[in-house]
Amino acid sequence: MTAAISPSEDDLKSALLALKAENPSLGVPKIHALLVSAHPEWTVSEKRTRKILQNEGLVQNATTAGAAPGVMYPTSKVMEGLDIAKWTNKVEVRYFGKAKGKGLVAKDAIAEGDAVWKEDPFILAPEWNIYDLQMSSHACGHCSTPLTSSPLVVPCSASTSSTPCPVRFCSRLCLSRSGRTHPLLCASRNPASAPLLHFARRNEWQTLHALAQCTARILLTYQQDEAAFLEDWDMVRALAQLGMEERAKSGSMLDRCISKPSLLLLTHRLGAEPDRAMWKRAHKYYLQAFQEPATDIEKKRLAKLLKKELPKGIVDTLFEYDAFLHWLGRMNLNLEAHGGLYVLHSHLNHACSPNVSVRHFDQRTALSRITLVAKRDIAAGEELFITYVSPELPLEQRRRSLMEWGFGKCMCARCVQEERERKAAGDQAGAGGEADAEKADLEAELKAGLGVM
Repeated sequence: MTAAISPSEDDLKSALLALKAENPSLGVPKIHALLVSAHPEWTVSEKRTRKILQNEGLVQNATTAGAAPGVMYPTSKVMEGLDIAKWTNKVEVRYFGKAKGKGLVAKDAIAEGDAVWKEDPFILAPEWNIYDLQMSSHACGHCSTPLTSSPLVVPCSASTSSTPCPVRFCSRLCLSRSGRTHPLLCASRNPASAPLLHFARRNEWQTLHALAQCTARILLTYQQDEAAFLEDWDMVRALAQLGMEERAKSGSMLDRCISKPSLLLLTHRLGAEPDRAMWKRAHKYYLQAFQEPATDIEKKRLAKLLKKELPKGIVDTLFEYDAFLHWLGRMNLNLEAHGGLYVLHSHLNHACSPNVSVRHFDQRTALSRITLVAKRDIAAGEELFITYVSPELPLEQRRRSLMEWGFGKCMCARCVQEERERKAAGDQAGAGGEADAEKADLEAELKAGLGVM
């Protein structure tokens, strides 16, 4: 009988990532059981399995400090090998723990008004009015800058009279850079993508459009440069994530805390995000666009673009239904307000009194480029914050808005101070006021977990 061995960290990590990719909905105990079954010669504790999956951002924390039990929160991991110097020497990444995840802190003092860094998007799913300009040849198909009569403007190189593509680019540089995504979303080169893009546009589903852009970049980069692909793949997998189903799993607890008539009224009046039926339709169009086109002609055109076959583990991680929901969750949490996904920007955490702001200064030459500007003096070692919600909203509305996105009760300095001042001012009626407020906060958090706020 062969003695059991303890696998190396790299071997164990590779095996666990493959199993998780094939079974994205399984938790740690079941993944561990599959590992033991697949590698009977190994001796691995469940604790070690959990630690590796947590380090890879593949374990959802059921609760965090101050969280309602049963409500799940986003997880993220540090991007290994991230070269921040490409953007700035003024900040560094710091990991704050499981509940908060990663963030950015100032390496040196930053003065009010300083530009901390500039960044072009990893992918762009612009606001729908700009997307419509792109599809009507009035905005650059890559950087989204409005087009002029400049002689530098060039059309999609694949567009023909028989298979037209309406997309144009503000320069040959943007045309070249669009090769990272556009071929797989081009009406001429990959007509199988049209139903997915039309579905996203018709439902104004920016998250789905962003996922289409992101998937196109991942697939095309693998065809062009495997080293660049590995860098992109590590980046997108490190993004903060909370799957669509995880947001809905608080439903049974919500039923126990809120009366049925209240829940029905809330759902009728406010509705929900795209529901499970829409998720499944979106997944169908997603597969049709990138993996299983509906017609033979579309299959041939897609095959011309994707000649190198992806490893099975990556295919499953991209296209399995549960994985698809998690990719939607990643896009949901990390898009900048105008639809760009930015590598360094995605590290920024929230505060209701942010110390940096996101600006689009280059509106005539590079509309999608963002500049991060210090709103006040920032001390060395201080964390950089943006706001995820309108800072003009009152306390309760800010907290509820954050809960809609899957975050817990905001306990930033401003929220804590305003809550303290409200209590000191005696805003709460009677001795039961505090308990009622806590119950309202719990109810709001649970509703947000359902995605029905």
